[in-house]
Amino acid sequence: MGDLFLVRHGETAWSRGGRHTGLSDVPLTERGRDQARSLVPLIRSHRIGAAFVSPFQRTRETAELIGLDDADVDADLHEWDYGGYEGITTVEIHRSRPDWFLFTDGVVPGPPEHPGESPEQVGERADRVLARVEAAFADTEGCVVLVSHGHFLRVLTARHLGLDPSAGALFQLATGTLCRLGTEHGRPVIAAWNVRPPS
Repeated sequence: MGDLFLVRHGETAWSRGGRHTGLSDVPLTERGRDQARSLVPLIRSHRIGAAFVSPFQRTRETAELIGLDDADVDADLHEWDYGGYEGITTVEIHRSRPDWFLFTDGVVPGPPEHPGESPEQVGERADRVLARVEAAFADTEGCVVLVSHGHFLRVLTARHLGLDPSAGALFQLATGTLCRLGTEHGRPVIAAWNVRPPS
């Protein structure tokens, strides 16, 4: 496996406020756009063989701002469907469920447009994406870039390492950052995490 780069989209008003932003299609803030632009030198320093992006505007705009206008849209790269917790914060959820933890408990069902996902379901999506990444590596000599969302990329990282989806809890991921997954001596590794250019 070659280098797999993960880009979390730039800041949104909801991410800044800690609101769970799954299938709601919110735009980047100006700070989020600046975060994305700051990644351009990091992206340009590598040969990109393939790029995939979540279908939401915050990820598509991030991809465009870092020069990946031709990234293929992959529906499996969308954020965790938070169901009935869409748009609210962890603090608000803890008022009624003090011990709730997303990566082990999942979410409560929401309306039809937000049915919700379990950690296992998110892990299954991540596995499908990783299978497509492997196929992309077979067709290119460059690296592969995924532009996606915080919680989903954390689960995908866990699955890359052969861990349960719940292990995504171990990997804090900031907006507008670059991570690199790869292998060392044939074993999956995290080569870089939460990278931003020096300010």
